[in-house]
Amino acid sequence: MSLDALYQEIILDHFRSPRNFGKLDGPATGAHHENPSCGDQLDLQVAIDDQQRIGKIKFYGRGCAISQSSASMMTELVKGKTVAEAREAIVSFKHMLTGEGEAKVDLGDLEALAGVKQFPVRVKCATLAWKALESCLEQAK
Repeated sequence: MSLDALYQEIILDHFRSPRNFGKLDGPATGAHHENPSCGDQLDLQVAIDDQQRIGKIKFYGRGCAISQSSASMMTELVKGKTVAEAREAIVSFKHMLTGEGEAKVDLGDLEALAGVKQFPVRVKCATLAWKALESCLEQAK
């Protein structure tokens, strides 16, 4: 299996069986983001504990395989991380998609989305959940 085929399979797996999909029960910060160019919609909820750690995180919405799989992989990556670690992951993900700067965080399965940088319109799809995460972290300050 080629690397491209493996990456495509990872993206489709997260799209077909998204992790952390749904709504949180209990108190959480939330953000709604949309990509007007393609109609993707995403709501993200984050519960941050007393140690500034992401205890729970869920998303729901609808959209293309890139936006939904990016959200699924993102929630897996940042769940259990501190707010500071989540912010580092946001920066690393943006660096990966823009080619500007160096990713300092191991992004794991999210590296399957690295090829999206070749399609600027699709970068908005891949970053939709990450923008929602930034909004949630700002609210939690």
